Amino acid sequence: MKKILLFALLVLFSIANAQITAPLPNNEASVLQPYINQYQSDKNMLNRKYALKQSDEYYLRMERFYSDWQQQLKSLPFVKLSQNEKIDYILLKRDIGADARNLQTAFKEFKDDKFLLPFAVLVTDFEQKRRVGKQQDGTATTAIFEQLKSQLTALKSSVEKKNMNVTAVQAKWAQQAVAQYAATFTEAYKFYDGYDPQFTKATKNAYPEVLAAFKEYSEALAKIEKQAGFTDDGTDIVGNPIGRAGLIDGLKDEMIAYTPEQLTAIAQREFAWCDAEMAKATREMGFGKDWRAALEKVKTAYPPLGKQPELVYELANEAINFVEQNKLITVPILAKEGWRMRMLTPKEQLFAPFFLGGESVLIAYPHEDMSEEAKMMTLRGNNRHFSRAVVFHELIPGHNLQYFMQSRYKPYRRAFSTPFWTEGWSLYWEMLLWDNNFAKTPEDKIGMLFWRMHRCARIIFSTKYHLGEWTPKQCIDFLVERVGFERANAEAEVRRSFTGNYGPLYQIGYMLGGLQFRALHKELVQSGKMNNIAFHDKILKENCMPVEMVRALLTNQALTENFSTKWKFAGEVK
Repeated sequence: MKKILLFALLVLFSIANAQITAPLPNNEASVLQPYINQYQSDKNMLNRKYALKQSDEYYLRMERFYSDWQQQLKSLPFVKLSQNEKIDYILLKRDIGADARNLQTAFKEFKDDKFLLPFAVLVTDFEQKRRVGKQQDGTATTAIFEQLKSQLTALKSSVEKKNMNVTAVQAKWAQQAVAQYAATFTEAYKFYDGYDPQFTKATKNAYPEVLAAFKEYSEALAKIEKQAGFTDDGTDIVGNPIGRAGLIDGLKDEMIAYTPEQLTAIAQREFAWCDAEMAKATREMGFGKDWRAALEKVKTAYPPLGKQPELVYELANEAINFVEQNKLITVPILAKEGWRMRMLTPKEQLFAPFFLGGESVLIAYPHEDMSEEAKMMTLRGNNRHFSRAVVFHELIPGHNLQYFMQSRYKPYRRAFSTPFWTEGWSLYWEMLLWDNNFAKTPEDKIGMLFWRMHRCARIIFSTKYHLGEWTPKQCIDFLVERVGFERANAEAEVRRSFTGNYGPLYQIGYMLGGLQFRALHKELVQSGKMNNIAFHDKILKENCMPVEMVRALLTNQALTENFSTKWKFAGEVK
């Protein structure tokens, strides 16, 4: 009887959980999947193997790697692939080509700046011997260490006396390279230290002296960077503008069929729409034509200290209920349960003055270690109406839902991650929720418009910076004067954009990706070919890729092996 009851319970449990354990639909396999996985794994393995990235050895090895993969891909019969597989082929080919081109750009920079690393051969030789486990004579190694220390000391002196012409960008690059060489030197030394008596005894005094020399040289470079500044504009923001050719190459990789100048024109057009809507909301609030006064009023609507997390939870659930009630997208039950919150540290808020999100929503809010001025700017920059317009961007239906679906549907496509899909999707929802009257009050409208203006501004200041037309300070001033940023928040935004390990096109991906999804929604949903739920669910189940490839999938667009986009999703622009 007990066995029968146990069996019955197991059957009921399996039925109740069928939706969890059953194979996921729309998750068909692709013959390209093993190639995509192998390419990423091979690349990651080589990057682990060759620790010294700023070395001839690394660049020459990766050149051969990319060349081998380009040849391997040519052997696949493109015309015999399914539409789904053709998408994967095109994207893998694009990734290999972009990686190879970026390697050449970095290799050129290395060749131009390696005069700052004359000691490289000594560390490289030490590391190569360690890599194969070769025993190294302690006395001979000590002599090499002394030579290494001498070179680093001479470099420090030359930099301090300005005997070498070193720009701020070169100083920043060299600091990163020196840190890499110091870390590799330390790892190689510890491989032998204490395990080989003759090595340990001979080198124990010289080793810390070399580390100190590395540190002193790096500090001298840091002073050059700080004193020179990139444009001598009074900020401490040192980026590396990639120029017009770099922007065009990047746009081509992202399948954006516009020039940098046309992108600025698109942003100005979107700004004009924002200005008109901001004027309406300002009048509704009783401020006449003074949109700045209306914005200032909105900024004062922040919750009491300690109450922001409760507000975030309230706003998150409000957005989830809204998209479900309006039948815009399917929100899995576990997705609603699984998101979390944490607070951004004061240090993190120097780069991220507003919310961040994904698996968790990260809240920018005053901390006791911050100055009173910084606390107030954080409060004002994360007021109720700004927060209402951004929480759903970070959680559901934005990034949190994206990441939830990415791990469950065609996860191999996460290798094709792009801000035009990731950030564009969340920005698109800001547009769609506006169109569906998510804003209840004029204050809510201003909160939503602030972010939309912010994304217009990102296109303009990022493009102009990388074209060499604006300095970081001009970018900061633009955010303050044109969008209404708090100055500290504007500085953090620009610092994040140019020094926060984001790609040069990352910040323009928000608005442009949003406009791409918006154009696709008009083409497929507003035309009656799909409903909202089918459209949005399909996009998430195909996982991330350039939005042009999403369009190719949803419209069954004819594709060629050498595909290049001509999609004018924002219309013709001069």
